Amino acid sequence: MEKSIENTWKEGFLKSDALVAPKINNLYNQKSIHITAKFERMAKINLVAIVVFAVIFLLVTTYNGLLVLGISWFLILSGLVIVNYRSLKGLNKVNNHTNSYEYLVSFNDWLQNQLSMNRKMARLYYPLLFLTIIIGFWLFDAEGIPLGERLVGEVLYGFPDTYMLNGIPLLAIIFMAVIVGVLFLFGGKIYMLDVSIIYGRIFKKLDDLLADIEELKE
Repeated sequence: MEKSIENTWKEGFLKSDALVAPKINNLYNQKSIHITAKFERMAKINLVAIVVFAVIFLLVTTYNGLLVLGISWFLILSGLVIVNYRSLKGLNKVNNHTNSYEYLVSFNDWLQNQLSMNRKMARLYYPLLFLTIIIGFWLFDAEGIPLGERLVGEVLYGFPDTYMLNGIPLLAIIFMAVIVGVLFLFGGKIYMLDVSIIYGRIFKKLDDLLADIEELKE
């Protein structure tokens, strides 16, 4: 029995060595390569931007007497860049010699692992970034006295009955603990919101392309 037009088109889409519909097959291959190449290019630009920001932030904070804050952010962001740069190298292991569908599936699997890893890290580095802001300003030299101690002194002057814990108002500790807890719980979602703003269009194109090819397989 002769093959139907639908089956002929399916083979053109899904077989890298197919002789049928070679132009359509090549189009999907080109779209697959374009999506992955664009993502890799944007990811590298994003990492460079983080490095540039970390260096500028370190210089600005150091100049303004917030050395602890600057160094802390620089180390956290540098670690984030190193981990993601090494992970990005794994993209080269995605087999681009198979058909376009298998190539996209392999890339999508790598991408989901990348996103999962960063969601887990976000639950740690968002709270850390917040805590370093508190510590950095607490230690800031305010006319020979750490800013934190000066603020505590003013609080005690106005509210002498304030309950203290290790020299810090208990309410302030509770407030910081709540913020840290919220950032820990929702760090992954905050990260995905950031990612969707930067890579949202690429993710949609990838989903649409996979859906198109999967529909042809049915």
